[in-house]
Amino acid sequence: MAKENEPQIIKTVGENGEEIELKILDIVSVNDMDYALLIAADEDEDDEDAEVVLMRLKKDGEDYSFEMIEDDEEFDTVAKIISDDGCFCEDDECECHHK
Repeated sequence: MAKENEPQIIKTVGENGEEIELKILDIVSVNDMDYALLIAADEDEDDEDAEVVLMRLKKDGEDYSFEMIEDDEEFDTVAKIISDDGCFCEDDECECHHK
């Protein structure tokens, strides 16, 4: 049984067919869609040089799947919202960093 503070790890297949383990950093909702922020399982999330991967999260019953975001406009919209320039909140009076 995983401890509450342990990161969730997923396995996926890379471009060359190799198995890749990714650590889930966060799940965010944008325009009624869920997206996952992931990094390589062996990378430190506090490392500024760590490559963060953004994928769409789909739920089908009890199963989840991760999809690459092929649409540039969708990717740019989500990336802007989750960047330091954006906000996850829909409320102008939220407690986020943009104040």
